[in-house]
Amino acid sequence: MAANYSGNNTAIVVIDMQNDFVLADGSMRVDGALPIVPNVIKAVEEARRRGFLVVWVVREHDPLGRDVELFRRHLYADGKPKPILKGSKGAELVDGLVIKEGDYKVVKTRFSAFFATHLHSVLQGAGIDSLVVVGVQTPNCIRQTVFDAVALDYKSVTVIVDATAAATPDVHAANIYDMKNIGVAAPTLEEWCRSKYKVV
Repeated sequence: MAANYSGNNTAIVVIDMQNDFVLADGSMRVDGALPIVPNVIKAVEEARRRGFLVVWVVREHDPLGRDVELFRRHLYADGKPKPILKGSKGAELVDGLVIKEGDYKVVKTRFSAFFATHLHSVLQGAGIDSLVVVGVQTPNCIRQTVFDAVALDYKSVTVIVDATAAATPDVHAANIYDMKNIGVAAPTLEEWCRSKYKVV
């Protein structure tokens, strides 16, 4: 998909950049997450400069695990530390990432940011037809969100390759390859920052 960004039709979607996924002691740590934090911060700053809508996609779960996928519910059994609980330190965004006035926050309980959320209707209502995706992790929440965005006919979908990450570089690369094969752009942060855009 050719990237044709403009300030009023593009959103940057920041996925799961939360302490439990990113920090070394995070209960759901993605090994590649911490190194991309500076690039995610820069991507959000650039998106704000361009006038893009900033969408924060996070997980926040019930203490009893009632809204968690079946394969993860054992993590919420009595006596176990419970990951990404609503209101917990682990569910907070990592330092350097801040939700500001005018941003939009989406709470999801599955991999895709579009599944059982209002994200698509909010983006449609805002006239958004192009998405830039950053965050973790590539084979799960990034990939599912991107494939849904393509299925929903967003005109342009971009994944910033060094502002997204997985548990290993090989897993990350394989999933970027798959997304490129369905027409998704995958520039580096430097390439994306140099890309042409217009503010309408």
